[in-house]
Amino acid sequence: MANSNVLLGFETSDDAGVYKLSEDCALVQTLDFFTPIVDDPYTFGAIAAANSLSDVYAMGGTPITALSILCYPAKDDLQTLRAILEGGAAKLIEAGCALLGGHSVADEAVKFGYSVTGLVHPGRFRANAHARPGDALVLTKPLGTGVIATALKRGLAKAEDVELATQSMLTLNRAAAEAMSAFDIHGCTDITGFGLLGHAREMALSSSVTLEIMVASVPLLPGALEAVAASAVPAGLTNNRAFASPDVHAADGVDTDRFTLLYDPQTSGGLLITLPIADAKRLCEMIPATIIGQVVSKKEKALWIF
Repeated sequence: MANSNVLLGFETSDDAGVYKLSEDCALVQTLDFFTPIVDDPYTFGAIAAANSLSDVYAMGGTPITALSILCYPAKDDLQTLRAILEGGAAKLIEAGCALLGGHSVADEAVKFGYSVTGLVHPGRFRANAHARPGDALVLTKPLGTGVIATALKRGLAKAEDVELATQSMLTLNRAAAEAMSAFDIHGCTDITGFGLLGHAREMALSSSVTLEIMVASVPLLPGALEAVAASAVPAGLTNNRAFASPDVHAADGVDTDRFTLLYDPQTSGGLLITLPIADAKRLCEMIPATIIGQVVSKKEKALWIF
């Protein structure tokens, strides 16, 4: 039997679920964890926290509590484990989110993340299913964390490019979420493992519209194009392309390497927001963000790339 208090479940592939508690309060709930993406354990923990918090911000919610999820080799260095936990805790403190506990299991592969609970007004949460024709598409962080992490593993990345990618992943989407609360936001999602086109596809299909993306307007991290040129392409990017490409139309002459990066799996990526064009311009004046395209009436393909 359906629960009438569930305002948003998994049907539209949104970033989190929303459960109504009262006429003016609802819970936002999400869970995410993954293997290390950087070498430093403290930084890895902090990125894992930022990534998990992002789903609540994408829904327009305020994170309040978190539970950690940890897989760690039984005989590994406990100092490394301590650093992971401290990094995550520090980022939760920055977000004003209380850590209530968690659960761990022995595993040969390190995995870490959080289940995060937030609060939102039941009539004001942001979902990906309400994009409207005429809206502008706004992206709040540059792409490229996946290919830069792969380049790092292969010894191909410049230290300064890794540092900038790391800082991007460590940056909470809190400021973007707070800024967008002042506008008439129609659709919102965060860009993580499925890449820009994977998450944009979910938004387009859920909203019964088509998203037009100008590839030259999409911001990229320094070193991202060089990583693609060096074939430092993660398996996730290839999987994303295979999954999303049937719903993608690319115009003739689109830059191949830039187009490839639209499939790049992101960790703690930015928000993809749809809102009226005038509001989009004002939002981009308030926070680091870029207009990358527009929403149009539904075409044969969910995504058109120019």
